[in-house]
Amino acid sequence: MSIKKWMLSLIAVTLLWGATSTMPTTEAASSSQPIEVLLNAKKIQFPDAKPFQDSNDYVMVPIRFVSEALGAKVGWEKTDGQLAVSIKNDTHAVSMTVGQNTATVDGQTKTYETKIILKQNRTFVPLRLVSEGLGQTVEWDKVSRWVWIGKKEIAALEDTGHQAVSIEPYKKLFASNPFLLKKVNGGTYDKVVVFKQSSLPIKLLRDVYSIESYINAKGTPYLRVRVKTNSLSGSIFFITKYGDTRHRYAVDQLTTDNGDGTKMQYFPIYSSADELFQGVKNYKSFKLEDVQYIGLPLSTNDYIPLMVNPWKGNL
Repeated sequence: MSIKKWMLSLIAVTLLWGATSTMPTTEAASSSQPIEVLLNAKKIQFPDAKPFQDSNDYVMVPIRFVSEALGAKVGWEKTDGQLAVSIKNDTHAVSMTVGQNTATVDGQTKTYETKIILKQNRTFVPLRLVSEGLGQTVEWDKVSRWVWIGKKEIAALEDTGHQAVSIEPYKKLFASNPFLLKKVNGGTYDKVVVFKQSSLPIKLLRDVYSIESYINAKGTPYLRVRVKTNSLSGSIFFITKYGDTRHRYAVDQLTTDNGDGTKMQYFPIYSSADELFQGVKNYKSFKLEDVQYIGLPLSTNDYIPLMVNPWKGNL
């Protein structure tokens, strides 16, 4: 069977899958999902205390790690049983007291919606204090529960410190789907770039904001990928613990618009195409835990991006 016929048949199988699937609803991320803080579109790593939403739904961030990431110095002083915190950079000075909902920002008193608190030996402040106190543009992203600080221009994967390596150790895994090695403008890929979920968002031929595990109301598993609204449907593939690849198209009927210039696309974990084209009889038993890498084909013309599967089991 030619690659063209193979692709057309796989599209037909994917459309059939979508027609029998439950339509997801457009909504913000679950409140149980961790909050991430991105500085100039790159995630800040918190070694212990993490950002959270308090009982009044205000986003609270550990001020030390955010401030130091912004180049500010943080100081503490205990007076009369109260902990005072100061933050200074080249242009701004902030002083605050734990347990209060006010802070002095460049000599002016600011009142906030919730109190500055001490938790896990870290000082947490309301998100708005970061913007007012440190002169930063701050935006709350309810879709992914992200805090954007500063610029939102996403960096290309190769500009984030990741190195392209030879595809040879992975090449035999593409034997079941060799067309995945073909470049758009001709030729064959000879390099891959391996990255982790924590490296998202990244800029490829389309901006990829997040890749998440998702289960619909019927219990059917998907990968949910957040991309720009004007992005093409695209596809992904799985490199499995069985030493093969499983190619997946987005189910267009399930695509949801987030209303912020991004959309969610849904890729099935298991597919009858595995039986049709690869002879996998028990395709429904395939699980996300069986995946070693999640590939993003046709994302660049220089290499194939491979994300280490954060949900994989013990292989």
